[in-house]
Amino acid sequence: MNKNLPASPIESIVEVLKKEEVIAYPTEAVFGVGCDPDSETAVNRLLTLKQRPVEKGLILIASRFDQLKPYIDDSVLTQAQRDAVFARWPGPVTFVFPAKSTTPRWLTGRFDTLAVRVTDHPLVIALCEAFGKPLVSTSANLTGLPPCRSTQEVQLQFGNDFPVLDGATGGRLNPSEIRDALTGELFREG
Repeated sequence: MNKNLPASPIESIVEVLKKEEVIAYPTEAVFGVGCDPDSETAVNRLLTLKQRPVEKGLILIASRFDQLKPYIDDSVLTQAQRDAVFARWPGPVTFVFPAKSTTPRWLTGRFDTLAVRVTDHPLVIALCEAFGKPLVSTSANLTGLPPCRSTQEVQLQFGNDFPVLDGATGGRLNPSEIRDALTGELFREG
């Protein structure tokens, strides 16, 4: 038996991420495409695939809050603001936090903030834990097409060879709600 082969689908996807490639995976409502947030090469591949301008900024999805701390400055939040965020996490709510000055522009785009989410989707939790950090997360769809809700839809839009972590979405109808962590302002309905 070859001990160098990945033992699980998650380990296989982690190997793809380590090669600075883009992957697809199920989230709470739709499939997402993602990559290593620390790799400018990987993020540029994702932006090219999505035909998305870097100025728009991206979302990071994590298995736990600690994974997001290298990218966001939560020290400016009051205890009440922090409690409001944690009352919604883990779950399908994305919060916009002030970004650390060291957070790369390929993640924040034209903003001094970063959108982040602590997921409750078991496959994404397992993937982020296995990878050891958050993933970039944007909907799995080509420009002008609806977001993918199954592995088959991902393969139809991106090709049969596109790396996909097969699994079911969380069954929600809408993508994640997006709110400002400081003000609670709703940016996108969930």
